Amino acid sequence: MSGLQSAKSTLRLKQIARLRARGLGDHVDLPQLVVCGDQSAGKSSILEGITSLPFPRQDDVCTKFPTEIILRHSDGEQIILATILPTTSRTEQAIKDLQSYKRHLGSFDELPKLIAAAESLMGLRGFESVEKGPAFTQDVLRIEVTGPVGLHLTVVDLPGLISVANEEQTEFDVQTVQNMVDSYLTNARTIILAVVQANNDIANQGIIQKSRRLDPAGERTVGIITKPDLINKGTEKRIARLAKNEDTTKLRLGFFLVRNPTPSELATAITAKQRLAIEDQYFRADRVGVAALQRFLQKLLKQHIERELPKVREEIKHIIKRLEQDIAALGDERPTTGHIRVFLSHLAMRFHNLTLSALDGNYFDNDTAFFDESGMKHQSRRIRALTHRLNTVFSNHMRDNGQKRKVITSLSDSEDNAEESAEEDQILVTKQKMKDWVYVSSRGKELPGNYNHALMSDLFHVQASRWKTIAGKHVETFSNAIEEFVKAAVSHITQEPEIKTKLWERSKLPLLENKQATEEELSRLCEDEKQQPITYNHYYSDNVQKARQDSTRDLIKKTMNEASAEDWNGRLHISNNSVDAEKLVASLQKRIIIDMDAQACTEALVALKTFVDNVCRQVIERHLLNPLSRVFCPEKVAAMDDDELYKIAAKSPENAESRKRLNELHENLKRSLSDLRK
Repeated sequence: MSGLQSAKSTLRLKQIARLRARGLGDHVDLPQLVVCGDQSAGKSSILEGITSLPFPRQDDVCTKFPTEIILRHSDGEQIILATILPTTSRTEQAIKDLQSYKRHLGSFDELPKLIAAAESLMGLRGFESVEKGPAFTQDVLRIEVTGPVGLHLTVVDLPGLISVANEEQTEFDVQTVQNMVDSYLTNARTIILAVVQANNDIANQGIIQKSRRLDPAGERTVGIITKPDLINKGTEKRIARLAKNEDTTKLRLGFFLVRNPTPSELATAITAKQRLAIEDQYFRADRVGVAALQRFLQKLLKQHIERELPKVREEIKHIIKRLEQDIAALGDERPTTGHIRVFLSHLAMRFHNLTLSALDGNYFDNDTAFFDESGMKHQSRRIRALTHRLNTVFSNHMRDNGQKRKVITSLSDSEDNAEESAEEDQILVTKQKMKDWVYVSSRGKELPGNYNHALMSDLFHVQASRWKTIAGKHVETFSNAIEEFVKAAVSHITQEPEIKTKLWERSKLPLLENKQATEEELSRLCEDEKQQPITYNHYYSDNVQKARQDSTRDLIKKTMNEASAEDWNGRLHISNNSVDAEKLVASLQKRIIIDMDAQACTEALVALKTFVDNVCRQVIERHLLNPLSRVFCPEKVAAMDDDELYKIAAKSPENAESRKRLNELHENLKRSLSDLRK
């Protein structure tokens, strides 16, 4: 048994054993030996020869599940513990039932009963009253042996490969075993002990084909030829060439020739020393016998472990980092309401600071990572910049498309289609059509040349009829952006998924109230715009006066050109006398017609600019932005009662259990990483 142990490899083997003892084998692939081959190829005999532990063998019984043997050498009393590792494909209840199975063995004589009990518990077909179900399973029977076993080692015995389905083993069973063996052999930290029978065609045996496919470099596969005493006469030379790795079927690590004990030898219960002596007498050559195999595996294991340990260390580092993230996601322990209140107050202060920074535009003073927009994924987080951008878009849109009837230079369509829909309910019209519409729609009892006193009010109300719709869409866009900001902020201040969800749900009500307040404020503004237009802004007077002056100037210029062309033959010359002056006045009088309807259409109002400013200040700033920092703030946490605190941030028993389990695994991983650095 000590053949697998040497002074150089003992330290590494002990390190691997300690990793498995801490349960790391369930999280990190560790170096191990896997015995695999066809059914009845002699795998159990090889396993017994390597470990010197007696494994039950019966001609009519095959291995139905992986058996993992973990040997840990110590000076104390020998302890044999059997457990079952269920496959993840089972139901939750079945997993719990199998995980609860633990049995201490007094000796290896109890192994046959143990295996039968495990097969029954796994519900395998053909055991006790089980008639339906799988014949094979990926559940693992783990046998841990601690005591004076002489070595630290893990060996896995896999079910034998099935060549052809039969009455007892279906096609499904064949595929199950194939997949199971592949899952173990794919692991780069597994040394493959490929067991083949000497009396069968070696090249066509399934395990050789699998090893070539899953270990193409041949760095992990050792061929073991069994039952050489059963070959036909005349084939001895072929088996000798194969054992020397000189035949057509070659492995990089070569083959070993091993003689299995005969049935009569098994019946007399020969010891390990007796087996070695019989083999030595039978072969009398190198690379033959269990003793030579043990010595080779000792060297191979040492090289394999040294090559794989750096990778194991890196994998452990990665798992430690992931565990730390998982532990952080669980949050701090909060056993009392006092702890919960302090915890939530801390989160509320972080939220408060984030919102103030976002509103003030201080994106580089607090939580710069939160405001990072390098990937253009967080455009709604820089609230002040977003406010300027959205309000500018809103203002430009109101200026360009806020009017019901928009005057354009010309229409491409015919006169019959002079009015056409532009933006939603907006109408595009030519300047002449606009004048005609104003004149027709506003005519009252006034005399020609005068305009209706209600013209300005009616014209304003018609043209401003789209303002509420446009402003409503602007407020909706802004409200959605605020919601996205609150979601992002809540997600940023805590890593606990449940807390994120509860805080967001709690934030919905104040956000909804703020949105309702914006809608009410906007409605009031729009109601005000329905009243008689009133302004004391000199900008309005100045614009009206300028429009009239421009209109008069253009009219005089046009009339002078006409008079010059028609009355002076294109050459206008007026002397400084009363005759020429009277002639000019007469010529102009017959051409100047004061068009009050056209003049009324050019008188601009400043109400649109006032409306835009009011929406930005009284609606957006007052009801969406100013209350934002109070959505979740320390004052609200201080006002919460104990029940509300528990509903939001109390820790569940499952959380405490998960924390304990993750902390234990984290500690084991750190200790293991420290061990592997020695």
